[in-house]
Amino acid sequence: MSDEPSGLAAVLTAAERASPVKSVDVVAGYLEERFAASDVSFLLVDLLGRELVRFTTHGKSLRGEDAERLDLAGSVYERVLSSQEPHREHRDQWHVVVPVTNRGDPVGLLEMTLPDLDDSALEQIREVALALAYLIVTDRRFTDLYQWGERTTQVSLAAEIQHQLLPTAACCEADQFTVACALVPADNVGGDTYDYALGHDTLNLSITDAVGHDVQSGLVATLLLGALRGARRANQSLADQAAAADQAVREHAKTPYATGQLFRIELADGRADVVNAGHPLPLLLRDGTVRELPLHRDTPFGTGLQEKPREVQSVDLRPGDRLFLLTDGMLEREAASVDLRRLALETAGRHPRAVVQTLTSAVVDAAGGRPKDDACVICLDWHGTTAKGDSDTFVR
Repeated sequence: MSDEPSGLAAVLTAAERASPVKSVDVVAGYLEERFAASDVSFLLVDLLGRELVRFTTHGKSLRGEDAERLDLAGSVYERVLSSQEPHREHRDQWHVVVPVTNRGDPVGLLEMTLPDLDDSALEQIREVALALAYLIVTDRRFTDLYQWGERTTQVSLAAEIQHQLLPTAACCEADQFTVACALVPADNVGGDTYDYALGHDTLNLSITDAVGHDVQSGLVATLLLGALRGARRANQSLADQAAAADQAVREHAKTPYATGQLFRIELADGRADVVNAGHPLPLLLRDGTVRELPLHRDTPFGTGLQEKPREVQSVDLRPGDRLFLLTDGMLEREAASVDLRRLALETAGRHPRAVVQTLTSAVVDAAGGRPKDDACVICLDWHGTTAKGDSDTFVR
């Protein structure tokens, strides 16, 4: 064995010397040299969540017909993404697929063929996949390469605006919580957005729905999220964040109307401050029962009808709770036929990543594949740090 760094360190060291568009090449070269791997590729899930796009090595184009596309449903790739466990199968050689995931957010898959494989080698390959996840998350700042790969369908201008507003990761895991988010349809959304941010002591969540289904709604959403993030990053209270959002929409939007829900959760004990600006009520799954959180609804942002500051309510989360934040696209029109409470119970044992996919897929299917309204959902699993009482008092 040489004295060169191995695994994560070796890949990261090599990547620092390469172009941001060469990360897959760097990883493939390392695997070829260390494990005699062949046919190494990275598989990226497309924007609609239905197909995989294969990134091969040595600069193969991802545009148009040059990009190999694979159906995700029912495939071994879907199982690896869902379970986050590697797949290995011995044919003439070993066929290996491992998840490429960053802090709980699935970035894609790493696939290869190997002449030999044992548990130690598989563990090292998983370490390399972790390195690739960090590289791709970093590379996205410098290239459109991965955005090209994701776009297997035409994306409207309004949808492009919306996707630029969303967090770069749709899922995040920490000791106290797991959060996963989804927005559909991905190629022609209107005004729905989600956001989250983790601080030293708090987790901030927001879900918003700007009126309309065109570029104007995207502009309203931009104002809304810009104001919320600016106030949050200035460490303002939840009430002041809501006031900033209200002022921004009222003063600058041509169609000043948006609903929204803001959560600020204390990581130490699960106590959450909540503002509800005319938004659909969240669902709470606790002890095998799904209930609406009985929040007071203030007026939507931008209406000018709120005569006093919005009410900041308190919700106590307990370890084991699962919380759903929803926009009206998950509840109305074609989506009204979807029994979200039943689906919440049926998926209670699944990871929030899989849960939001199940819920949004049900809404899209109910609309015959083309919903007339966009739909957004956040699923939060609260793990907690200390045991809570048995009180069923949800809101104070």
